[in-house]
Amino acid sequence: MSSGVVIERRDGGRVDVWLDRPERRNAIDAGLIEALRGGLEALADDGAVRCLVLGGRGAAFCAGADAAWMAASVHLTREQNVADAERMADLLAALDAFPRPTIARIQGFALGGGTGFACCCDIVHATRTTRFGFSEVRLGLIPATIAPYAIARIGLGQARSLFLTGEQFDAARAERIGVAHHLHSDEEALDAGVDASVAAILAAGPMAVAHAKRLAFQVAGHDPAALRRLTAEAIAERRASAEGQEGLRAFLDRRSPQWPG
Repeated sequence: MSSGVVIERRDGGRVDVWLDRPERRNAIDAGLIEALRGGLEALADDGAVRCLVLGGRGAAFCAGADAAWMAASVHLTREQNVADAERMADLLAALDAFPRPTIARIQGFALGGGTGFACCCDIVHATRTTRFGFSEVRLGLIPATIAPYAIARIGLGQARSLFLTGEQFDAARAERIGVAHHLHSDEEALDAGVDASVAAILAAGPMAVAHAKRLAFQVAGHDPAALRRLTAEAIAERRASAEGQEGLRAFLDRRSPQWPG
């Protein structure tokens, strides 16, 4: 599959899905969103799939939204901007609600939407040197579409701290607050850890695993569907704002932002 996503099928019901824009640290843009969402929808309907592993090619798992793509939103109408943001919200919903277990394989950086992807996966393996963060406010933006999944994972108290500062945090803190479940010394150990989780899933009853995932959502009352429009409108407003545009341009120009007002 083109547009920054590669799907590799493995024996035994495992499917590996790779973000494949290593030259952009797998930054999220419209093409990646469309390709990944389409891939997830096709795999969700494939009864042979028993677990999905999401990884990123190159030095980083995902550096968040592509700043150039976000900056271009200034040329869209408000409704076009909201529709654009809703496509990201729909992708996150598809990953979160994928009917079989999902495993994230994370190295390097998982920032913004990259941390959001982690929060949508059932099991997260990362290297001990991985850096995480909800970095949007440093670009004059907000972690809108990922918020329902992040808060469900880390709780309101941690979200209030990390959303407001945009600070990066290390893998040890990510494990402590629930973003990551397993930490590894290097990528070789990371792959071994992912393989162990896949083996555990494949050894269990496939229907029991699917029902257990559904039960967890039902008991927790986890249903972010109602929040999709709200969060899409929130990020659409911020990225087209003067402050959001200054933050994105400053990032692209490699300079400190000069916040309006």
